[in-house]
Amino acid sequence: MDFALTEEQKMISDTARNFAEKEIAPHVEEDEKNHFWRKEIFDKMAELGFFGFCIDEKFGGNGMGFLEGALAIEQVAKVHTAWRMAFNMQCWGPALTIQKFGTEEQKEHYIPKFVSGEYVGSFAMTEPDIGSDVASMKCRAEDKGDYYLVNGNKMWITNGTVCNHGLLYVKTDKDAGANGVSCFIMDYSLPGITRKPIHDKVGLWASDTAEITFEDVKVPKHLLLGKLNRGFQICMTQLNSTRLGCSAGALGLSGAILDASAKYATERCQFGKQIGRYQLIQQQVADMKIGHDTLAYLVYRAAWLKDKGLPNVMETSMSKLYSAKVVVHDANECMKLYGSFGYSDEYPCGRFLRDSKQFETLEGTSNMHTMIVANATMGFAPNRA
Repeated sequence: MDFALTEEQKMISDTARNFAEKEIAPHVEEDEKNHFWRKEIFDKMAELGFFGFCIDEKFGGNGMGFLEGALAIEQVAKVHTAWRMAFNMQCWGPALTIQKFGTEEQKEHYIPKFVSGEYVGSFAMTEPDIGSDVASMKCRAEDKGDYYLVNGNKMWITNGTVCNHGLLYVKTDKDAGANGVSCFIMDYSLPGITRKPIHDKVGLWASDTAEITFEDVKVPKHLLLGKLNRGFQICMTQLNSTRLGCSAGALGLSGAILDASAKYATERCQFGKQIGRYQLIQQQVADMKIGHDTLAYLVYRAAWLKDKGLPNVMETSMSKLYSAKVVVHDANECMKLYGSFGYSDEYPCGRFLRDSKQFETLEGTSNMHTMIVANATMGFAPNRA
């Protein structure tokens, strides 16, 4: 068992870290304050090939896999967690899903544009009344002969106001449950689409989020992805990819929290010595380090399994479930370690805590991932690739 990264993987990690420190770090405070999604950062990520992980080189991919992608996401999220979302909205969401389920025409047209950043991507699944219960979604697409007529609402859509294309999951057979969901490659220039930004979020202030309303939107039939009424399977496959991106982002945030806590513990002095010399502070830092490194092994293992084509749904959910526990715990401990300064905007503790809470809900709640892990462990459900 070799735990060492290859030279190429180290290079990817270093490239992502250098990019994040140079291009993202100078804007973090301003963009957080203004709830601003910065297009030039997105464009530079595309130029570096960050949206090509797991994508075939003939479609503009970078020839690298999930592990390399996870390493890049980790380093970007370590500087600003909001930007980990871009990877999922571009390559592990729309592009990779189209690569797996699309026609050759769809692959050739859409994937290169998501990889290059020409198309700003999204995927719309969640609704105002529907979260984990995907099969009960109410947004509908009715067959009108030459097109599908889409009506309904989608909620909490990342890149919702800035995307021009993305995946849309809708009901095409309202009485068939999971067997009545279909997926479309959505063109957001179509008439009848209204987008409302969501600014009153606890965290992820620099990530664009929206509610999207579809009112009599005529969607051409060639935009159907995969088979009619088989969108639920497409959705679950996509989520198993994007969940890894979520876990890798949490790993980056965990690393940022650990570094900030260790640094402060060596600089802050009370009662004549560094607070890091006191055993209770050492306990906090040690727990953070153990949690961070354990999460790294879970994330890297899940990525390795994906790259090998081995069963990984359970392992991916394990990384996602544990990531939420680690970052929420560590962000809270970081704020306590900083004392009153942790409660001010002078230090990043507040942002750490705000952004940590996303991992308990996005890409599947912690309760859902607990069920996935338990069911696979007991043989109630298969652990799929």
